[in-house]
Amino acid sequence: METYSLLREFADSWMLLFLFAFFVGVIVWVFRPGSTKEYSETADIPFRHEDKPATD
Repeated sequence: METYSLLREFADSWMLLFLFAFFVGVIVWVFRPGSTKEYSETADIPFRHEDKPATD
């Protein structure tokens, strides 16, 4: 079997399954129950020092 055919078969089957599982895992991680507070704090970073700019 040629290398190209072997890699093509691997990409069509197992790699597709792996990437789909990875995608689902990322979605589950982002929308997990305890993540709202973490992402809210991260989203507010630009507004922490409204009265004065941050020092270098």
